[in-house]
Amino acid sequence: MNEIRIIDLHTHTKNSPDGNHEAAFMAETAANNNIHTVAFTDHCEVDYFYKDSYDKYIESSYKDISEASESFKGKINILKGIELAQPHYIPELAEKIINKHNYDVVIGSIHNLREQEDFYYWKSFDGIDIEATMNEYFDELIQMLQWGNFEILAHITYPFRYIYNLCGYIEDINKYKNKIDELLKLCAEKDKALEINMGGLKYPINKPSPDIDTVKRYKELGGKLVSVGSDSHYAERVGVNIAKAYEIAREAGFKSVATYKDRKVSEFAIV
Repeated sequence: MNEIRIIDLHTHTKNSPDGNHEAAFMAETAANNNIHTVAFTDHCEVDYFYKDSYDKYIESSYKDISEASESFKGKINILKGIELAQPHYIPELAEKIINKHNYDVVIGSIHNLREQEDFYYWKSFDGIDIEATMNEYFDELIQMLQWGNFEILAHITYPFRYIYNLCGYIEDINKYKNKIDELLKLCAEKDKALEINMGGLKYPINKPSPDIDTVKRYKELGGKLVSVGSDSHYAERVGVNIAKAYEIAREAGFKSVATYKDRKVSEFAIV
């Protein structure tokens, strides 16, 4: 490629509890860094929707993204998105949330298991059966795919970064091969994009989610769509490591990455 055009479909503004910057400032910074497309996909934890004020966060998020999209029209392509976590735990509420606004893209993710705190907040894995917990996590991903009202399946090895943080080792994904194959097949059958999430590169684990071998396996099992995201929570990190994500996609056999408008997919060439 003569010029790498960067698209980043997973970022967070201050309207995520762990976000840091206004959508307008993130858009301006991204435009100044020659980013082609950015999706602002603020968090919405469905099982904590009212308890943790996500009902208010998503209203502010959609308003700010819409305003930024209008203000920076012609300078950068801004997509209105949402990261919908644990949607299948309360599917009626999840449907209500995503039908309220005209989103361009919905990311499906899992940050916590039922009736448990987010992996991020676990202080230790003492007394926790990690293999059993991971099997439960992958089962939930499969159930979320069966529910299916989203476009992108996010960071499928998300817990690995926290296992590494707390226990000091990289969990072996091969222990879960059958579950991984099941969810990758389902992802392919339902025409969901498997996300190559580069957020792990800012953590001690220093790895994308998932790894190259899993992306290759997804392609072998019939996967046609991949998406790329920095998982940035800061303006200056929008687009960071996306070129590396393109390399992973190309090595796995993909010639394009997915992008969206009005929740309809199109292909963005990377070769």
